[in-house]
Amino acid sequence: MFKKITIFSLLLLWSIVSCPLSIAQDRQDSIRVTLLTCSPGQEVYELYGHTAIRCQQPEQALDAVFNYGVFDMSKSFFAWHFVLGQTDYMVQPISWEFFVREYQERGSSITEQELNLTPWEAKRLTSRLLENCLPENCEYRYNFLYKNCTTMVRDIVEEVINGRVQYPDTLPHQTYRQILHHYTAEHPWAQEGNDLLLGADVDTILSAHAAMFVPENLMQAFDGAFICTQRGDMRPLVRSKAVIVPSNSSQGEALSLSASGETEGGYLTPLQAILAFGALCLFVMLLEVWTKRLFWLWDVLLLLLQGAAGVLLTFMFLFSEHPAVGSNWQIWLLNPIALVGIPLVIKSAIRHKPTHWYAFQFAVLALFLLFSPWIPQVFAKITVPLALCLLTRPISYYLVGVKRLESSRVKKVKRKK
Repeated sequence: MFKKITIFSLLLLWSIVSCPLSIAQDRQDSIRVTLLTCSPGQEVYELYGHTAIRCQQPEQALDAVFNYGVFDMSKSFFAWHFVLGQTDYMVQPISWEFFVREYQERGSSITEQELNLTPWEAKRLTSRLLENCLPENCEYRYNFLYKNCTTMVRDIVEEVINGRVQYPDTLPHQTYRQILHHYTAEHPWAQEGNDLLLGADVDTILSAHAAMFVPENLMQAFDGAFICTQRGDMRPLVRSKAVIVPSNSSQGEALSLSASGETEGGYLTPLQAILAFGALCLFVMLLEVWTKRLFWLWDVLLLLLQGAAGVLLTFMFLFSEHPAVGSNWQIWLLNPIALVGIPLVIKSAIRHKPTHWYAFQFAVLALFLLFSPWIPQVFAKITVPLALCLLTRPISYYLVGVKRLESSRVKKVKRKK
């Protein structure tokens, strides 16, 4: 796909560059610029929809969609750079036929808004887009919340306007997290993953301009926007609007059922999974009390899982350029310190000697639960229940382990006597 797009880009650039300047000026008023908004799909990377910009000039056989959402997975260490937040996306012109076919196949609708640009603004916008498609200009550092395929289109439209764009205050006043939750409502695991990784920075109320990072918000904002010229004139930013590709409702419903786990052999939601895990932890603790034995291998397993999750959050916290991961208070609960407890628990179990690890673990978990209502961050649904599950381990230790160690010590003293 990437090679096909590159070939089309070169051909399109050649056709524009090879056109004599006088001819281009004569035909500049025939350039039609439209904003394309594609409805969300069901794959994780499709959940938020897509924005692109279409330029049409029939005299030059130009009908191209400029897409800022292109990336090359064949690049070396792509996955590693993605984790670090160092992913470079590209803008590439795609033929209208190729673009529309892709969204028809996934059942998404395409809404087209014709921008009310002057001939000079339309020509300037097309020239700027083509300039951005040159190999030396086509890449940009992608940022999911602040600089993506939607904000890039908005910014370039604002850049070429002879004046400024005045947006209406019609978008709901929400946080980044609330907006993301709207699009991941039918995908609980994707939502839970976002909530585990994103910190407090995404829980502040957004300005109308910042809220345009998702395609449907940008489309709504453009609907009521006006272009204000330096002379004080005002004209609507959008001349007309139409749904040019309807959604395939039957395909969308089937995908929605599959994604929400309503198909045969459905899936547990994160909340259901953590409740089942909590029941297991409670069962293990009651079994330990009944048998008067501490299952230290269970402790090792939990600490290993907690520590592994903590390594991921800590790495993202310290090294990733992804937005908002550096303000994640959940690192209080999930951090690599849990791995330190593994050798201490094993040593205590083998030598039958007490350890201060459980006291430390209890203090950390209890303080987290105590202060969590005042932490300025919306936690993932599993976070507080997970802390309660982990709290069963130090409680079980003091109910069973400490008594057993004391009993063992008393027996040794009696034997010596």
